[in-house]
Parts: sequence; structure tokens; C-alpha cells
Amino acid sequence: MAEKREKFSYAKSGVDIKQEEKAIKALTDRIRYIRKGIGQPVLTGHFASIVDFGAFGVAVTTDGVGSKIMVAEAMSKFDTIGIDCVAMNVNDLIAVGAEPVAMVDYIAAEKPDEEVLAEIAAGLEKGCEIANITLVGGETATLPDMIRGFDLAGTAIGIVEKDRIITGNGIQPGDVIFGIPSSGIHSNGLTLARKVVENAGMSYDDEFGENGKTIGEELLIPTRIYREVVGVIRRHEVHGMAHITGGGLLNLKRLKDLKFVISDPLPSQRIFRFIQELGSIDDDEMYRTFNMGMGFALIMPEEEAKSVKIEGKIVGYVEEGKGVYLKDIRVDV
Repeated sequence: MAEKREKFSYAKSGVDIKQEEKAIKALTDRIRYIRKGIGQPVLTGHFASIVDFGAFGVAVTTDGVGSKIMVAEAMSKFDTIGIDCVAMNVNDLIAVGAEPVAMVDYIAAEKPDEEVLAEIAAGLEKGCEIANITLVGGETATLPDMIRGFDLAGTAIGIVEKDRIITGNGIQPGDVIFGIPSSGIHSNGLTLARKVVENAGMSYDDEFGENGKTIGEELLIPTRIYREVVGVIRRHEVHGMAHITGGGLLNLKRLKDLKFVISDPLPSQRIFRFIQELGSIDDDEMYRTFNMGMGFALIMPEEEAKSVKIEGKIVGYVEEGKGVYLKDIRVDV
């Protein structure tokens, strides 16, 4: 008789998205002050926020690498997580139509380690080159009483003409969803992925597949930077965009209160099937947690989508109603 594996979910692994949303609301509901003069907000609560600077808006976002750092620590390999830090920020800027311009980083460490910081810097430099942005500064804090290991986060800014901000407001029934592939697990859902691997008694040094990579190396593949989308939105009519990060397909709900249907999903990389089988995870839980092979989505008229000349394909459509569906499975409940 086959051994029955423990059934995993993101919440059981320690990350409850619904509880996180409630906690964030408790925080944001108390912060209401708006400055007077130039720089007032024109968009908040989106993938990035935008403040008014005359004809232009300045988009601002902040994000970190998360528990992917723990995989890097286990592998003693830190040269790619800087790319993740850049990617998680600039992709959110792109999702509102902004062109990324610059960022700063923040590293909080138990103790400074010259070699580790040099490797992180290599990744930050590579990420900035891919995104065509400048790392204009940052902060490193040594906090031995607070931190075990280190944490890496960043804040990025971009610019966008105010009449070219893309919020998702223009999305309408009949639009299609154009999905762009991810490079792998990116920087979300790593808490669940780590728990599944560790619970199975496996090591990040164990071989993964036939390509000679280890599980750890596969998990550390850096987040894709969707720089090419900046050109797409200049050439095509795009009504909304979603960076598919934490929450998976639930990120589509941030755009407009309509029904989003993924009817023909992009193929998922083998790492997702591996995690799902090892953790006995349901399909809807996988698509609520991971990008499942689609790291970015454009919502646009079908004729426009058919002429987009970047890697990707039409994966679904928008119709009257509410919710996010994977074929006939509703994933946002």
C-alpha cells in the first residue's frame, strides 16, 4: 500500500493569505494623511502607487525576496537573489504602465558578511542591467538582537504620463488574457515549497530531474523581469496588467470586479508538479499560491492580443460576473 502523504496548503505552512489581507487592512485603514502641494496620490492600493508630478506620475513600490533567502542560505548561493529583489519591484511598476527608473535596497543582517554582500551585489547589478534602472543608494543595518541571517528588500520608482496609467478600469467583457511565461517559482510561495521539501525528508542538494540541477538550484532560478512589456503597452491597447506574484491568479482580482477565466493556461514548469505531488496539494491551492508558469498577464482586446510579438499566448478571457476561474474551478473562494 502506498504511503499516504500529509496534504499541504499555504495556510498550513504558515502563510494565511486571508489573514494577511485583514492585517494589512488594519494597518492601511489607520494611515490617511495626504500631503498638501505637488506629489498628491493619483493611484493607491494597486501593484504600485502613483503620485502627481504635473504631466507625469511617479510610481513607487516596495517588496522583498522573502523566504527564498532561506534556500539561498541553505545552498550558500547568494548571487541571484539580488535579481529577485529588482524583479519583484520593477514588475509591479510595469503593471501600472510605468517605466522603471531607479531603486534603493535595504539589507538587515545579523552580522555583516563581506562575501555574502558581494554576491548579493552581483545579483542587484545584473537585475538593474536587465531592467535598465539605476541602483541609486540603499541601507545596510546590523541587527544581531532582531535578525537571524539577513533580509533583503527594495523600493523602486518609475515614471508614467498620467493619461497612460493602466489600472484595469478599462477592462470589459470580451477582453482576453494574454499570459507571459515565468522563469519558474519566482519569489512567492517559497514557504510552502520549503515545507513540502523538508517534510519529505529531502535536501536542497538532491538532484532534480535529468538536467543535473539540484532542487535548491531550481528554486533559486531568479524571477523574470518583464521589461519587454514596456514596449508592448506603447504599441498596443492594453486595458489591465497583473504581476502574478503571491496569491497566484488572485492577483487578477486587483484589476476590476469581473469574471476572469483561465481556459487554456500556460504549461507549468516541472518544479510545480514536483511540489504538488510531493505535498498532495489541490489544483486550486496551487493556482492560489504559485504563478504556475505565468508570471505576468495582459488584459486587452482579442485583436490586439493576436498581434503581440513577445513570448506568450492568449490563456483566457473576461466576461460578466465575478471571480477568478481555472477552467470551471473557482479559485478565489
